[in-house]
Amino acid sequence: MDVADLAQDNDFNEAALQIHNTRIQRRSGPSAYRCDECGDAIPEERRQAEPGTEHCVDCKSALDHLRKRGIR
Repeated sequence: MDVADLAQDNDFNEAALQIHNTRIQRRSGPSAYRCDECGDAIPEERRQAEPGTEHCVDCKSALDHLRKRGIR
């Protein structure tokens, strides 16, 4: 492994850290009372467990699945 490989790896780690910190910041704050996707009520337990949530469990799972497949 040479210096260029180490620099590239360091850039990747820095980018991953920035993404992680952005997600933490986005997930803080008040949670929605209704799902942005389907409009159903978001249970209080979910709102407390995941601050800043905007989706019910079903929609969040579906959206995560679509993101993993690169669709959304």
